[in-house]
Amino acid sequence: MKVVKLEDIIGTDQEVKGGNWTSRRLILKKDNMGYSVHDTTIKAGTETHIWYKNHLEAVYCIEGDGEVETLSDNKIHPISANTLYALDEHDEHLLRANTDMRMVCVFNPPITGKEVHNEEGVYELVEED
Repeated sequence: MKVVKLEDIIGTDQEVKGGNWTSRRLILKKDNMGYSVHDTTIKAGTETHIWYKNHLEAVYCIEGDGEVETLSDNKIHPISANTLYALDEHDEHLLRANTDMRMVCVFNPPITGKEVHNEEGVYELVEED
C-alpha cells in the first residue's frame, strides 16, 4: 500500500511549476499503477493551451472556476468545483481560469513526473532513467 501526503510532495522534484500552473505529482509511472495522479493549481486570469496527443486525462475540479474550450469545435465548457471533464479524444483545448482552480488530474499512460508542456501544449512520452 502507498500513502502520499500532499505536504510531503511540496518543495520536492514532484512539485513542477509551469508559467500558469503548479502540478504536484502524487502517483507516477514508477508506482506501477497504470495511471498517474496530480494535484494541480491553475492561476487565476490565465489561459493555457494543452494538447495531450500521447495521454488521456480526466480532471476533477475541487476549487475555483473557469472554462475549457475544445479547439476542434470551439465549444466552451464551464468548469467549477465538483465538475469533472475527460479529454477522451486527445482533445486540443484551452483552459482558462477565472479564479485559482485546484484540480485532481489522472493521466493514462502515467507520466514519469519530468514532463512539462512543449510549444504545442503536449506532454512528450518520457521513459524512466
